[in-house]
Amino acid sequence: MDIGRKHIATTCFQSSCALLVFSCLLCQYCHSQKEFQVGVILDMGSWNGKMVHSCITMAAFDFYNLNAHYKTRIVPQTSDSKGDPLQALEAAQDLVVKNVQAMMVGPEMSLDAKLLALIGDKAKVPIFSLSGSASFDEYPYFLQVSHSEAMQFEATAALVESFQWKAVIFIVEDADYKPRVISYLHKSFQEKKIQIDYISSLSSTATHDGILAELQKLMSMQTTIFVLHMMPSLASRLVSSLKTLGMMSEGYAWILTDKTRNLMNSEGLMQPLEGALVLKPYVPPSVNLQNFTSRWRKEFQVKEPFMKVNKLSAYGLWAYDAIWALAKAVEAVNSQIDPKSTKEHSLESNSIHIGVSLIRKKLLNELVTTKFKGLSGEFRIINRTVPILQAFEIVNVIKEGDRRVGFWENGVGITREIMHPASSFNNLKVIIWPGESITAPRGAWPSTKKLRVGFPIKKGFKEFIELEYDPQTNKTRAVGFCAAVFEAALEVLPYEVPIEYIPFINANGKMKGTYDDLLYQIYLEKYDAVVGDVTITHNRSQYVEFTTPFTEIGVGTIARVKTNKDMWIFLKPIGVDLCLMTVVFFVLNGIVIWDIEKPINKEFQGSPSDQIGTTFFSTLFFSSREKLSSNLSRFVMLTWAFLVLILTSSYTATLASMLTVQQIGLASKGANVGYQSGIVSNLNFKDYTFRPYTTAQENVDALSKGSKNGGVDGIIDEMPYIKAFLSKYSPDYAMIDSASTTNGFAFAFRKGSPLVPEISMAIAKLREQGTLDRLEKQWYDKPSSSVNQGTLAQPQVLKVDRFGGLFLIGGVSLAQYLAVKNVEAMIASPEMTPDAKILCSFR
Repeated sequence: MDIGRKHIATTCFQSSCALLVFSCLLCQYCHSQKEFQVGVILDMGSWNGKMVHSCITMAAFDFYNLNAHYKTRIVPQTSDSKGDPLQALEAAQDLVVKNVQAMMVGPEMSLDAKLLALIGDKAKVPIFSLSGSASFDEYPYFLQVSHSEAMQFEATAALVESFQWKAVIFIVEDADYKPRVISYLHKSFQEKKIQIDYISSLSSTATHDGILAELQKLMSMQTTIFVLHMMPSLASRLVSSLKTLGMMSEGYAWILTDKTRNLMNSEGLMQPLEGALVLKPYVPPSVNLQNFTSRWRKEFQVKEPFMKVNKLSAYGLWAYDAIWALAKAVEAVNSQIDPKSTKEHSLESNSIHIGVSLIRKKLLNELVTTKFKGLSGEFRIINRTVPILQAFEIVNVIKEGDRRVGFWENGVGITREIMHPASSFNNLKVIIWPGESITAPRGAWPSTKKLRVGFPIKKGFKEFIELEYDPQTNKTRAVGFCAAVFEAALEVLPYEVPIEYIPFINANGKMKGTYDDLLYQIYLEKYDAVVGDVTITHNRSQYVEFTTPFTEIGVGTIARVKTNKDMWIFLKPIGVDLCLMTVVFFVLNGIVIWDIEKPINKEFQGSPSDQIGTTFFSTLFFSSREKLSSNLSRFVMLTWAFLVLILTSSYTATLASMLTVQQIGLASKGANVGYQSGIVSNLNFKDYTFRPYTTAQENVDALSKGSKNGGVDGIIDEMPYIKAFLSKYSPDYAMIDSASTTNGFAFAFRKGSPLVPEISMAIAKLREQGTLDRLEKQWYDKPSSSVNQGTLAQPQVLKVDRFGGLFLIGGVSLAQYLAVKNVEAMIASPEMTPDAKILCSFR
């Protein structure tokens, strides 16, 4: 029994000695591993803070598990800022006092980045910042490990531009309302020609009533596109009031920057955000990332069993890679330090501070040269920044959570898929907007004021522009074709432009001056635009800017349609030369036939009067009573019949044209021509006398009188006026000529107005869609036809040169007769032999 007890005691003593030896060895080994203290400032009460902290812990464990032989160990010292900037500042100063070798600040740190950079520079402590702030070249110890705010604003501006919105309202936290941040903001949006109508700065300590008052102020503005850029703690209080005020209904658009997107990690705030677009840093997928995400999710669930595990954000990955970079640099610095020099320095009073500063400087140099492939991509420091981020995901918040609709890629812009450049201006997937609408909000015109639109008051042609008074609202507005086109063009724009019509009238209700005076009001900044039947001219273009014309260009001439009542019209189809030539051939053919038929045909014999009657009144008018005996006379008669047939057909056709075609055209030189003021200067009608007229009825009266009775023979006017006139009086009048001497009607704006190209593109779209044609028919029917004076002038009189071929044929037949007479004379000659006479005979 004693022996057993002794054995047990001996065994326990040996085990204790072994454990003591192992502990001593372990202590010695641990003592040989040098610890580097790293300060970490996080808001541990937030989801983002807990997520980053877990990634930092896992990064240190993974690194030293893989590099167990390293002689250094990073020891994170976490300080909870509780979301308070002042408390975060105190934590940073406290960590500096504790001689930490490096520091990391979480993404929810709202402390001024420049102040933080100053602390790091004074203490010579490398500081990794995970917040999307700016980097500072003058502070080398401040290292940016995330995207810059400049990149974030650039992506936001590109997203706004993709929907062709021209104005936005920014809602920021007062801590971010710094000159450097605002300069980045304005620069990004100015490059896209997008106006920031208003920047609302809210304090982090703002009360609920204060937030409501500010939101109500924003609702009173016409801009409905909002960009939210603030810490989640403040944004969560603001978002909860949006639905109550109706600011998450159809017509509104909300864009959350990456700084605000962590609101999405709060399940209770997902519903108020439905329809919003969120910019989220994009990390390319990889096998290592997938494995780490799976492992992180399990470990986080164990540490935080009562917290819902959300998606791992890029900030956690950036913190993970930063710890690896810091661990590599710390090991490299440790290998460069001489223990003897450190021991010698420790005997001096300031040696500790000198040694610490030397280590931190070496650490910074190592960090700048560190380069490796991390979970978030290639990790390397360039100009105090780690350019890891190359793209943002564009996420649409929906009922089920969130859905990716596209990307913003650095150097590429907005695209549906990463690494695929956009093939169209807006290449995003279908977005569910606030109010469950799939139609993008139109936004608003970039101004807090309505667009002041002047318009003329006309005495005539009121179908183009007219003043209309609404007794219920006690307001005036413009109606007519020009106003309808203008309002239709505004509807095409992707944003709303509120307008205020202002008539150009005096106290008597009449137009104050000329159209040039009206347009000059734009130059005087009394109007922002002018709408009406305004013609583009070179002189006007010097002080206003015109859109593309929305009417047909040029001028035309209208005249009254006249019916020809001349009793001698049957003499006009044929010319005098043709009459004389026909008579000559008539007589010659009669003589030839008489000469041929008289010796052999009894019908052509008798008294001279009988012979003349038979020849000219019977045979030549194709009477069937007299028979021709000679083949030669039949040939001559056939030729003459063909000539007569052609002549009578041509005469009949010409006479029919003269009897049926209406006679349209201006009278001879010196006639009176009507016009509207401002048109004659563009025309070249030197041989006519011009008379001004105003209304369509005045034109009708003047045309009815004609030049001889104090009226006019034609009216020269621009094509839109002519179309309007002919739509009412087309049966009695027609356009006889046109010329491209004017540039059509257009809308006028101030020089450099961004609305000019937008309205011009809208007009082009309206023309392609047929909207302009429909509006023309709505306000004035197009004339059924227009007539050109050159194509419908009087039919041409028949001249002898048109029938030269016919008379040539007749001449050949007569020449044939002369040849036969010569042969007969030869046969009758006594010198010709009988055989020759037989050969020459053909009768």
